[in-house]
Amino acid sequence: MIDWIKSLLDSKSDDPRPSVADQKLLAELNDQLKECEALYRAGAYLCTKTCPERIDRDPESFRELMLDLHRGLLVKVFFEIARCDRKWHAAEREAALILLNHVWGVDVTKDNLARVLRNVADLEKTLEWKSLLGPFVRFPPLNDQVPELHSNIIRIANLVAKADGKVLPSEVRGLRSIESAIEAVLDRRDTDATSRQIRVALAGQEATQIAKTKKAGRRAKRRVASRPDDVTEEDRKSREEMLAEAMGELNQLIGLDTVKTDIRHLANFLKIEKERARHDLPQTQISLHTIFRGNPGTGKTTVARILARIFGGLGILEKGHTIETDRSGLVAGYAGQTGPKVNDRVDEALDGILFVDEAYSLVAESGDDPFGTEAVQVLLKRMEDDRARLVAVLAGYPDPMDRMLRSNPGLSSRFQRTFDFNDYTTDELVQIFQAMCRKNHYALPESAENKLRSVFQVQVDRRDKHFGNGRLARNIFEQAIRRMANRIVEIAPLTRKLLTTLHADDIEMIDMPGLT
Repeated sequence: MIDWIKSLLDSKSDDPRPSVADQKLLAELNDQLKECEALYRAGAYLCTKTCPERIDRDPESFRELMLDLHRGLLVKVFFEIARCDRKWHAAEREAALILLNHVWGVDVTKDNLARVLRNVADLEKTLEWKSLLGPFVRFPPLNDQVPELHSNIIRIANLVAKADGKVLPSEVRGLRSIESAIEAVLDRRDTDATSRQIRVALAGQEATQIAKTKKAGRRAKRRVASRPDDVTEEDRKSREEMLAEAMGELNQLIGLDTVKTDIRHLANFLKIEKERARHDLPQTQISLHTIFRGNPGTGKTTVARILARIFGGLGILEKGHTIETDRSGLVAGYAGQTGPKVNDRVDEALDGILFVDEAYSLVAESGDDPFGTEAVQVLLKRMEDDRARLVAVLAGYPDPMDRMLRSNPGLSSRFQRTFDFNDYTTDELVQIFQAMCRKNHYALPESAENKLRSVFQVQVDRRDKHFGNGRLARNIFEQAIRRMANRIVEIAPLTRKLLTTLHADDIEMIDMPGLT
């Protein structure tokens, strides 16, 4: 039996519940698992619509295949990290439960977790990175999703590694192994033969020399960048469609009225500036680097993705994609490795947005943090060197973000634009829940809606700075449909009405971080 599974069997069953910090991390893990599934679902839809001739099966079978690949990928990532630690913490077991329940959609419990893991371990041995990630390389419409998929996988791996509150050296090695493996499959950014020869020639040199070569390459790319009058009519229409679609998504977001207004005003200003440029009028140079301040679940990541596409639609950013990361994605554990790591993330984000979550963790509140300091300095330099091709968005809790900006003049001078994401009101949480019902074809009768509103009101009244906001609405929704399933499972026949109607009894209060 695998050592770490045996340790789970041997560990005590009376471990304390995960802390509030653990629960926040686990909730984020749950979000990232859903993001991964969404990428594969969207990929299946895109391929069936744009290149059906490349698919060797019917659309429904292809969608199922993509979902199976997504499930296999999550299992692969989990096992790669889980093997690194021989002891189990309560939060690690919770992480395993969250992942396995997401993958199979069935109830894996603490009692049968070890048995399920032991069975899945045999399956994991047959999984290969090339097969799991292959569609994003083989199908041209999915190539643009590679940076987002890469970011999502690394974030999931980091969250699994951090589940017990610390990242062991063995887990650091595991994370590096995963990153190397997925980059070997996904990294198609430098397909030119000369670029490949340069990389091979430089493989044995020091990281500083590699960084110099990358910088020279970036300068060369800037020199040959397309001029505004090189834009074709087809490109212009494509950008107009991207902008219209992104603005439509922004307008459909629930709440966030101030943020949406600020972004609309910014987009209008940038449109006028582009028109002034066409008439050879002076332009006002402004920084687009932005601070997102807000509690968890307030839509910061969603808005960052929309904002990137707005900039892409306006022609401010060539691609309009988003690379999401945090401290673990920027800061290395050994001297000399943080700079190259930051440069790699920035390279992925060029012509798009680099979104750094919990950015305040890069700046130590007390004591020395040379690696975090190095990450900030390298990021600031790249923001200056690549200011025409990069927008950085730093996100996190309001108070820590303010402390971070006060502590570093370099940051405060470059981030002069701030969007504040307020907590959702009771009415807005109800609207979010209703939107989930519409999307998943569930009906919410008046009695159930009244119960839902009272539940949200109590939890809003009890919230603190860790309040889950949209995440709370999603968790209550998922609990409600599970309770409905248990309520109707033995009823025969199961009519469409039974399968789609939530009752007041299905709506219950739940425990979440941020409720006092």
